[in-house]
Amino acid sequence: MSTDKLSPVEGIKTRSRQLRGTIAEGLLDLVTGAISEDDTQLIKFHGIYQQDDRDLRAERRDQKLEPAFQFMVRARIPGGLCTPAQWLAFDAITQNYADGTLRLTTRQTFQLHGVLKGVLKPTIAAINQSLLDTLAACGDVNRNVMCTTLPLQRELHACVMKLARDISTHLLPQSGAYHEIWLDGVKLENGVEAVEPIYGSTYLPRKFKIGIALPPDNDVDVYSQDLGYIALIEQGRVVGYNVVVGGGMGVTHGDLATWPRVAEPLGRCTPDQALAIAQAVLTTQRDHGDRTNRKHARLKYTLETMGIAAFRAEVEARAGLQLAPSATVIFKDNGDPTQGWHTDDHGLHHYVLYVPSGRVSDVGEWRALSGLRAVAQRELAQFRLSANQNLVLSDIAARDRDAVAGLLHEYGLSAPVSPVRHLTLACVGLPTCGLAMAESERYAPSFISEIEALLAGHGLAGTPINIRITGCPNGCARPFLAEIALVGKAPGRYNLYLGGAADGSRLTVPYRDNIPQAEILALLDLAFGRYAQTRTPGERFGDFVIRAGIVDPVTSGPEFSVAVQKLTGT
Repeated sequence: MSTDKLSPVEGIKTRSRQLRGTIAEGLLDLVTGAISEDDTQLIKFHGIYQQDDRDLRAERRDQKLEPAFQFMVRARIPGGLCTPAQWLAFDAITQNYADGTLRLTTRQTFQLHGVLKGVLKPTIAAINQSLLDTLAACGDVNRNVMCTTLPLQRELHACVMKLARDISTHLLPQSGAYHEIWLDGVKLENGVEAVEPIYGSTYLPRKFKIGIALPPDNDVDVYSQDLGYIALIEQGRVVGYNVVVGGGMGVTHGDLATWPRVAEPLGRCTPDQALAIAQAVLTTQRDHGDRTNRKHARLKYTLETMGIAAFRAEVEARAGLQLAPSATVIFKDNGDPTQGWHTDDHGLHHYVLYVPSGRVSDVGEWRALSGLRAVAQRELAQFRLSANQNLVLSDIAARDRDAVAGLLHEYGLSAPVSPVRHLTLACVGLPTCGLAMAESERYAPSFISEIEALLAGHGLAGTPINIRITGCPNGCARPFLAEIALVGKAPGRYNLYLGGAADGSRLTVPYRDNIPQAEILALLDLAFGRYAQTRTPGERFGDFVIRAGIVDPVTSGPEFSVAVQKLTGT
């Protein structure tokens, strides 16, 4: 492949001196709140995105000021587990350097918003002092490795958590740029080390995501991952993993060559083969992924081009092993367990806390920031960030359960929420995400209130339905695996999708294109009416709309694009 056809980002990576670029120099430039265009790509590898407050764009433009540049900083927390001390550290960091809130992401980690350029370096330093970091939380590398959140089966959960941490460590970039720029590490004399042993000098063609699921829970949406592991249990121990590959959510509006995809089975591996499989899948994508078109660069497109048989053969050759046939597994759903108390097989208690869109803040009577600070200060629980933007206060001794319950009540955190609200995901969207076309996080609360009213009107109050809202089609909240999904098209207008499976194993289906909020609610009201009248016992809404013929199922990414084409006439 000739270099003149490569994506411009490939050139930026090639010239970056293993992710250094001119980031250090740009931080010293006080004339602007931004950094250079090339460096905005490189800082992603360090866990940072440059953004601006879009609510202020017009005002600042009228005043002939540059945009209100700020940065989002994302941590790397394999499996989402952090200690009380680490929770308090992030609480202090957001008060000192960010917007005063913590955001729990759909990849089991923290995002800090509103960080200004002048305090980026102390922000990163403070995160590292907590014994966490931001390295590889973004960029064309393996990102935060997810695993099932609630440890009801403690030995089994410890096994999958260890795999998540081992994979995360093994696939970390080895460049010294991170420590050199942010932590005043020692600079190498020649300014660059040897080529990355796993990634090479240009890393991956695009981002890479890994998740590990412990059945019957699929809270990590394992079929949305580039690489997924599904634990296989026999006689109370993990005896292997089903390996699935090629999941991915992002699409581009109007580009039928882009589509979401559900991961498909690659085979079964033993626990001691799992790490070799991770490296083999990643390096196969490194060498075969499309570096000419970033919209076509994810593993899902590589698989579509190579075919699963050729891809499997390549992975087996690189790993030096042969995968066994996949085993049968059954998931119950892809949401978090119900809000409230759960007890594990060792008698420890865990509280699943609903966090609206993952935003930990103090708003009215709901004072999550203060309440969780009080829990952490007394060291009453561990903190497990879920893949569905919620939080598990974990590993609580029987003697401390009443104290935790009292604090949750005191700070307004124990009020019950409906199943549909508990299952809702929303990306950040406006005003900070530069890709957002419509509201998402700020729209979700009122939209779900409307949905709750519609459900109640049809006698469906308390019915679980998985709803996801994103401000654009990049898929951060995994909308294309929801039973109902809204994907932003323009301010106040969304594409509406229906029919995803409750266990996360089936894509949702394009239903209406570019419609306003009132029309969305009217359509859903009609669908809920039919659902209430004709559903079968235990039938989920996503399965009903398929059975009732409201939408036809799609079984592949290309079929999804065909459905879009039929809907839009493009």
